[in-house]
Amino acid sequence: MSQATKRKHVVKEVLGEHMVPSDQQQIVRVLRTPGNNLHEVETAQGQRFLVSMPSKYRKNIWIKRGDFLIVDPIEEGEKVKAEISFVLCKDHVRSLQKEGLWPEAFSEVAEKHNNRNRQAQPELPAEPQSSVEESSSEDDSDLFVNTNRRQYHESEEESEEEETA
Repeated sequence: MSQATKRKHVVKEVLGEHMVPSDQQQIVRVLRTPGNNLHEVETAQGQRFLVSMPSKYRKNIWIKRGDFLIVDPIEEGEKVKAEISFVLCKDHVRSLQKEGLWPEAFSEVAEKHNNRNRQAQPELPAEPQSSVEESSSEDDSDLFVNTNRRQYHESEEESEEEETA
């Protein structure tokens, strides 16, 4: 199976299926990713441990801090105590909450995470009703601002001083 076909099937499985955790499985929240396909997670009871990512998810599904997972326990592990069996997206979390299978300790965290995502998305400003003359002016205040770059502001005073020197 090619890498592209494998990726297609893995993504389809994660996004499409509705997963209900079994008795042995747990719902956990990702705290950090120390590396080597390991993730530090926390259970609803507050217990912290490492989980490993199976090879089918590696380089296909990305897990970040704050995501929720369903994990299978590993008996022989001392530090790594579980393996990821399913990555939960927002739709899975909502359906588990409706069914009453979602842990109460994670209810507030999931709501805050969803609200933060809504606030992080910038609202597009409505197009101003202006004439052609105004749009041709050099006012760029309505353009998208990339918050990942430093903002440099040049004043006209600085440029005049440079020209006279």
